[in-house]
Amino acid sequence: MSEAAGHALQIRGLTKRYGDFTAVDSVSLDIERGEFLTLLGPSGSGKTTILMAVAGFVLPNEGSILLDGNDITALPPERRNFGMVFQGYALFPHMSVAENVAFPLRVRGLSRAARDEKVRAALDLVQLSSFAERLPRQLSGGQQQRVALARALVFDPALLLLDEPLSALDKKLRAELQEELKSLHRRVGRTFINVTHDQEEALSLSDRIAILNHGRLIQNGPAAFLYENPRTRFVADFLGKSNFIQANVSRREDHHVILRVGDTELRQHAMAIPGSTETVLLSLRPERIRLLKPGEGAENEVEAHIRSWSYLGSGFSIVAGLPGIGDIRVNAPANHAHEALRDGAPIRLGWDADAAKPVQEDA
Repeated sequence: MSEAAGHALQIRGLTKRYGDFTAVDSVSLDIERGEFLTLLGPSGSGKTTILMAVAGFVLPNEGSILLDGNDITALPPERRNFGMVFQGYALFPHMSVAENVAFPLRVRGLSRAARDEKVRAALDLVQLSSFAERLPRQLSGGQQQRVALARALVFDPALLLLDEPLSALDKKLRAELQEELKSLHRRVGRTFINVTHDQEEALSLSDRIAILNHGRLIQNGPAAFLYENPRTRFVADFLGKSNFIQANVSRREDHHVILRVGDTELRQHAMAIPGSTETVLLSLRPERIRLLKPGEGAENEVEAHIRSWSYLGSGFSIVAGLPGIGDIRVNAPANHAHEALRDGAPIRLGWDADAAKPVQEDA
């Protein structure tokens, strides 16, 4: 297969309306050459509509789509040379694996010899060379999805578009295919645009994530940056899980801001909170909170009691009640003694002054 470099895509002010309903609301986004970008959001957020507009199956009401700077907004799908992988595989049941992969090459009029060479290379890429003569019904779900990937890549597409490609698989197989898809992206060097509502999939696969809600682009950036620095309550709660604490600014001390929640004082790094701020909404990830041992301290310490807990194998998920703050979730590593966790037990929790992140309320 060709190792051609990926192509860049620019989305400018994309808007799509269906009657009075706005599915996509003035979205602008740049996808770099060779990047793996994921459009992430709940059902109805507009992510699939954007993907279909990029593919050419949906004509936007406003805005433009450019490939390497060239406007392709009105270009029909068959002239865009984009590969596409669907959730349901969309394989021809009466064709063998090799015939399925060869189909887009036949449509393009390639000779038999040229088709055979490209099909062999594509099946090698997804490690299915020995399955070339099998029918789709003789394959597992994961194998069928790899055939769909081979078919989408065999004609050297400018972009690979993925519409929730792993959602039909069970959890274990989905995790395995995530690793394979990430490896495949590195090897072929093309631009991938993926649509999913699965947070773990987005974090695992993506160079960058664009988070959408109600048709609007809320925030985009590298996966780790978005997780550690969510801009809004929605982003913090959709990409992973978070606790939210509404606090008032009490006073400023050197490099810290002292916040008050009821009778509890919390310390926060001053750089995160502008001088004019009087109230702040904090996002605090469950894994950033520690169960403090006797004699152990932290920049923020609070007394709490266990309301409920669950054992998750790698650790414990604890719901703790904090006077004046309410319930917060804590993820504790498994080396905390099982016997120490019981409903109603008093505990001390602690976190660093930079653990919580100020976020905006959603508009």
